[in-house]
Amino acid sequence: MSLIALGVTGGVGAYKAVEVCRGLQKRGHDVVAVMTRSATRFVGPLTFEAITRRPVITSQWKPGMNADIEHIAIADGINLLLVAPCTANVIGKFANGIADDFLSSLYLATRAPVMLAPAMNSNMLAHDAVQRNLQALAARGVRFVEPGEGYLACGWIGKGRLAEPEAIVEAACALLSPTDSLLRGRHVLVSAGPTYEDLDPVRYLGNRSSGKMGFALAAEARQRGARVTLVAGPTRVEAPAVDEIVRVRSAAEMHDAIVTAASSADVVIMAAAVADFTPASTSAGKVAKADGPLTLTLNRTKDILGELGARRAAIGAMGPLLVGFAAETDDLVRKAREKRLRKRVDLIVANDVSQPDRGFDVETNAVTLVSDEGDEPIALQSKDSVAAAILDRIERLMRTRVSATTHR
Repeated sequence: MSLIALGVTGGVGAYKAVEVCRGLQKRGHDVVAVMTRSATRFVGPLTFEAITRRPVITSQWKPGMNADIEHIAIADGINLLLVAPCTANVIGKFANGIADDFLSSLYLATRAPVMLAPAMNSNMLAHDAVQRNLQALAARGVRFVEPGEGYLACGWIGKGRLAEPEAIVEAACALLSPTDSLLRGRHVLVSAGPTYEDLDPVRYLGNRSSGKMGFALAAEARQRGARVTLVAGPTRVEAPAVDEIVRVRSAAEMHDAIVTAASSADVVIMAAAVADFTPASTSAGKVAKADGPLTLTLNRTKDILGELGARRAAIGAMGPLLVGFAAETDDLVRKAREKRLRKRVDLIVANDVSQPDRGFDVETNAVTLVSDEGDEPIALQSKDSVAAAILDRIERLMRTRVSATTHR
């Protein structure tokens, strides 16, 4: 995942920057908001702080020993500077090297790609001075999201309104997407979240999975140019923007959805916490409370990953690359190695869920990647970063498969 500096300048379209921010986050990116003083007249910094969970930068004169060089630190850390909306005034500053606030200083300091989404009155946009500035920036490699046509804040109808947030997000993600990724154009199937096994109309058996890890994997695969199908169990977390989302509830529904989609997949990543057992029967009415213990009969659910591995082995074809997760509380790597061989899959992501700062329903994770290449520990970090590391390993495995096929 990438860190994006979202510059917000003083135009009426500043309210759309909130939607741009959310769209970038849904794609799995981290966002730090940089607002000009004029922008704060249209949208409050607190709005962006609540969404990004980061301090919003509104001045280069923030009190503190290192505040005067903060733009240098951010300039080194970001993967993209995106300004939306970008006014004629800020375009002029960028084109002429004027650095009189944090945003314009950041532009001069960063070596990250720069993308601007201009928004202004039609006559301003057509003015020779603005056009010269746009041409100068384009010559330096700055990218643009063309403004749209329609009703403007001034009451005119014409070109100059800020592009729609989804178009801006798409353009930013396309710029960040690595062109050499082996996942580009491939079909990646990801499962995420828990399954719920109903006991009666009120109660169910479930687990603590939030879906965050699977969602991060889906967003990262989409970012790398893959066509992503996401099969998601019940979760309160907002799903990322992918090509197809299939919502399921039970392990049986998860099985059917995965098996159907896997037939056209190049990679299958089973990150969902699928129930191992389901009630033998579901009561039509609420089970009444009674004295004494309640005995439940549970049946084993279908082993989705094991079934995919067995099918691939049976037909003798290469089939999709298969990735599973192993949530354990002890003897992590040994159990993951055994699981990989037993299920005949390419990669197991071993996850110690006994620790409070990793695993289920938290923002961070630490895993060990287990394949025939060996074991690779991934240190504690955000789930977005862990997803990137997992997909890096997947791409390495894909290259190995391609090489082996070529040299047969």
